[in-house]
Amino acid sequence: MELLTPGTGLIIWQLVIFVGLFFLLSKLAWKPIIASLKEREVSIQDALSTAEKARLEIAALKSDNEKLLKAAREERDRILHEAREASNRMKEEAQADAKKAADKIIDEARAAINVEKQAALREVKEQVALFSLEVAEKLLRKSLADDKAQKELVANYVKDIKVN
Repeated sequence: MELLTPGTGLIIWQLVIFVGLFFLLSKLAWKPIIASLKEREVSIQDALSTAEKARLEIAALKSDNEKLLKAAREERDRILHEAREASNRMKEEAQADAKKAADKIIDEARAAINVEKQAALREVKEQVALFSLEVAEKLLRKSLADDKAQKELVANYVKDIKVN
């Protein structure tokens, strides 16, 4: 049983050693330990504040990035819109130019057709007149081949002259 219950001398010596060790640790070890803990606390706090600043800067940069992306999208949309308008304008101008050219070609063709038509009509009139003269000449030769027919023709002309 002696092993289970320590003696008073042992308890006193353990108490003296404990107090001595406590005093020695408080003078030599606890101040550096507490100082290093405070230093660590300060460095952790600095790291947290730096991280918070970095988070705020990242949020600001993200916001700026979104603004730049939005501006770039707007610029892209504006450029695409202007390109479409220019394309439509060029298309309309090309169509108008083509229509003008087609109208000019049609007008020139009509004018050429009219000129050819007038020339053809003149030629037909001339040929009809020539044919009429040839027919009249042939008829007159045939009808005036004998003297009796010539005298009748002259008499009819004289009669017409007297009436007029």
